[in-house]
Amino acid sequence: MYPEFVRNVMGSSAGAGSGEFHVYRHLRRKEYARQKHIQVKAEKELLEEAYRQKILENKQMAEERTAKKRAKRLKRKMTLKEKCKMSKKNNTANSVNESDSTSDDDDQNTTES
Repeated sequence: MYPEFVRNVMGSSAGAGSGEFHVYRHLRRKEYARQKHIQVKAEKELLEEAYRQKILENKQMAEERTAKKRAKRLKRKMTLKEKCKMSKKNNTANSVNESDSTSDDDDQNTTES
């Protein structure tokens, strides 16, 4: 935005005629309106920046919570997989041991007779 130039610059005492006061009053009101517009625009930009910052913070906090929960889920999933593998190993080891012990029992029964 380019600066707006004021062409008829005069003070309140400038101009002797009664009509000049109205010109001065119009210019003064126009300048006050311009300054108010600039202030309102600056406040609006500050509020928008604060809003964008708050949104960014909220997204970041949500992402951190999601990442923490994701890690917890993955950890739980991995421990369940490990437990499942261990139980399968134990089951296969037990079945091998049982078959060995039953054959040992059979061997002992045959030797005892």
